[in-house]
Amino acid sequence: MDLFTGTLSAFGLSASAGLNAYIPLLAVALLSRYTDWIQLSSPWDTLASWPIISLLLVLSLIEFFADKAPAINHLNDAVQTLVRPVAGAIVFAASAGVITDLHPALALGAGLLIAGSVHATKTLAVRPAVTATTGGLGNTPVSLAEDVISTTLSLLAVLAPLLLGLALAVLISWVILRKLRSEAPPT
Repeated sequence: MDLFTGTLSAFGLSASAGLNAYIPLLAVALLSRYTDWIQLSSPWDTLASWPIISLLLVLSLIEFFADKAPAINHLNDAVQTLVRPVAGAIVFAASAGVITDLHPALALGAGLLIAGSVHATKTLAVRPAVTATTGGLGNTPVSLAEDVISTTLSLLAVLAPLLLGLALAVLISWVILRKLRSEAPPT
């Protein structure tokens, strides 16, 4: 990976961790262990060890089921307020190995902020709105969608970071155009 794609990959993985802490960590661990698509340097190569992969699998299952149960999902999100930003920091720093001039503390901080921002948006805005408008019935499908998005984002971040960057540019442009249209005076 070159500097640009490595940066896109690191940002995509940490954003994915804001939705689900364990999916991007597990994706990086498995892709590092079984492919040449991602190379982890020390100490991050520990992610690809069997004890860590096993732990990530167990935590992924716990997260998956806890996030689907009404009421428990809110408790889970409270616990994940600490976990997801840390996971984002780890996955950003681990995958940012191509950014050679970046101090590790800056990489950890960037991942922490990105994952923390995504998590805060999910926990403080999206999920409460879903719960309020659906009486909690929408939480399970929204949680499943978050898992699919987190998995897709993690895989795109590693396998096709340029496609991820293009998709992000299109999304940002769409949001800006929509905002401008809503603020434009009626004709």
